[in-house]
Amino acid sequence: MKITVFFNNKGGVGKTVLVYHLAWMYAYHGVRTLAVDLDPQANLTAMFLDETALEALWPDGEHPGTVFGAVNPILRGIGDIQRPSVVPISDPLFLLPGDLALSRFEDKLSASWPNCHNRDEAAFRTLTAFYRLIRNAATEANAEIVLVDIGPNLGAINRATLLAADAICVPLAPDLFSLQGLKNLGPTLREWRDIWSEMHRKAPSDLPIPDGYFKPLGYVVMQHGIRESRPVKAYKRWMDRIPGTFQEYILPKSIRTVPILENDPHCLAVLKHYQSLMPMAMEANKPMFFLKPADGAIGAHVEAVKKCFVDFEALANGIGNRIGVPLL
Repeated sequence: MKITVFFNNKGGVGKTVLVYHLAWMYAYHGVRTLAVDLDPQANLTAMFLDETALEALWPDGEHPGTVFGAVNPILRGIGDIQRPSVVPISDPLFLLPGDLALSRFEDKLSASWPNCHNRDEAAFRTLTAFYRLIRNAATEANAEIVLVDIGPNLGAINRATLLAADAICVPLAPDLFSLQGLKNLGPTLREWRDIWSEMHRKAPSDLPIPDGYFKPLGYVVMQHGIRESRPVKAYKRWMDRIPGTFQEYILPKSIRTVPILENDPHCLAVLKHYQSLMPMAMEANKPMFFLKPADGAIGAHVEAVKKCFVDFEALANGIGNRIGVPLL
């Protein structure tokens, strides 16, 4: 089972849409897939579930069916993580639902970080809560691959999630803000890993903990405009700078080559807007590449749906090959 986190310090790049569609694509190909929503905005959960299901998940009280409910005993100081509630979406696709209340766990995680230096077992149990929760959920779903959505910040929730990952994929928009996000992300990730490697040795021997050495899989360029099959000029200047920025700030010095984007092995895909498919998909509560004429996908939309399927299938296969979970 491989845990891949999708993250960029810049929001609004289509990260949640990417995770949602990749999860459906893996499931379509028979790969047992667990989607995990650790973004306190819970947008991924809202994409998978309708309002009736969401209302049932988030009743007044402790929300036992969400990630917040699972870590709430730690937050309250009355125990360890609870058994996760995994929601079957469409076999073999499963969801570990998010929760807006998860933001309340941020301070607990922040306070626990320095206490690990003192061999505080409670601190280690707090910082490894997501890692253990994801592993337990993956076991329950018998998942081969885990796709994790997190928010666009460098806070304690994301630190604990990234340290629990096997790999990280970076969605990008071709703009100044995404490149600045990369510049913020790389040094912070290295700092977290260095500190965790020191604390790792002080953890209780009977507690499952991550090693913190997640692999950078590459990046996905999203939401760019095109004209005659080429990026418009306003975007091209930023696209040309992505390979060098990604390699300088994310990759070890030993594997930097700084090629152009079209030949960059770290570029997993370049995805464009699929016309008006996304609003249709949200209305139909399904991925864009599963839209049918009955959903409104007619005329030019038919070809756009086909192209969308081909693009996401290639991306899913590329990521799967890099983490050892190829499409079936």
